[in-house]
Amino acid sequence: MPETEAQPGLLTAPRVLLFAVTTGLMVGNLYYVQPLLAAVAASFHHGVTSAGYLVTATQFGYALGVLLVVPLGDVLDRRGMLTNMLAVNVAALLAAAVSPGFISFAAASLAIGCTSSAAMVVIPYVASKAPDAARGRYLGQVMTGLLLGILLARTVSGFVAEWLGWRAMYFIAAAAVALLLLALRAAIPREAMRGHLAYGRLLRSLVTLVRNEPELRRRSIYNALGLGSFSVLWTGLTFLLSGAPYHYSEATIGLFGLIGAAGAMSANFAGRLGDRGHAHRATGGFAVILLASWVVLAFGGTSIWAVVAGVFLLDVGAQGLHVTHQSVIYRLAPHARARVTAVYMTATFIGASAGSALASASFSVAGWTGLCVTAALLPVVILAMWATGALRRRPEAA
Repeated sequence: MPETEAQPGLLTAPRVLLFAVTTGLMVGNLYYVQPLLAAVAASFHHGVTSAGYLVTATQFGYALGVLLVVPLGDVLDRRGMLTNMLAVNVAALLAAAVSPGFISFAAASLAIGCTSSAAMVVIPYVASKAPDAARGRYLGQVMTGLLLGILLARTVSGFVAEWLGWRAMYFIAAAAVALLLLALRAAIPREAMRGHLAYGRLLRSLVTLVRNEPELRRRSIYNALGLGSFSVLWTGLTFLLSGAPYHYSEATIGLFGLIGAAGAMSANFAGRLGDRGHAHRATGGFAVILLASWVVLAFGGTSIWAVVAGVFLLDVGAQGLHVTHQSVIYRLAPHARARVTAVYMTATFIGASAGSALASASFSVAGWTGLCVTAALLPVVILAMWATGALRRRPEAA
């Protein structure tokens, strides 16, 4: 069946659940380390802020995987792609678990990030099989799994580290991905190649896609800024909560992922708004929520309730934006959804890795207040771009 033809019969409830779990587990691999930064830094005799760059290494690896591997999903058998990517991911997780030093752990983190981009093979696969009228709903369901993976990864890793040590988290993750590999091979039918593989031309076509699709450029920039702001919080939160006045353990820091998980419920709502043609309004609304979250979080240096409220608001804003953007971009080029994903998610994780680096740099220079001011500038830029675009539009057609 051609790639552009929907196959709603493939998207049974158990398969959609499996795809949601797949995206959640694979993207969760990027975030296990965040509540563990203090423990990992102590293990390798490094300062906690320098350990923050381990998050950057993982996210940069993810961006490389999205840019260099995910586009192959427009041509190759995605069942085979996922098999290979998950097998290498298991090996990288095991390498992280037994790493003897900071450099080897950073190298394993880069490989974990690169192969965890398998999540971005699954999402365009679902988009290609869904009927047009329900694509946002299906994507919202799968993205809810992805976002819960991002957030609950911190809670799980915090508790595992508290009871079994941080290395145990990577052994457990390797076992989970190995089981996932078997489940996906059973659930996804084998595909024929959809065209001739000319890898260089495939990558060059990304440039053409960016040039020809202004909405893809716009949404990619929006999400780089939105997920950059998200990443500043979840890297910087460990710096705040592990030091004075809180001095929280890894398990307690990980619990804050549950607050963010509640905020991630905005994904389904955002997907439905996109299906109903309200993507433009939703973009402005979620960006305002993202900015408001940093106003609240600025009081987090002295108030844990400000941290709780700010984390919830930030996740509502960031995840709502993410799903809204996807409801737009997957309408643009049905024949090239893997490449659309590659452009969009490469920009996203460049933004996310930059956000992790900004968190380390701004916190070391100006503490929590400086981090909040730096992060708040990112949704300000989104709103400025959105407002400029709104002035050029006719009265809203979303």
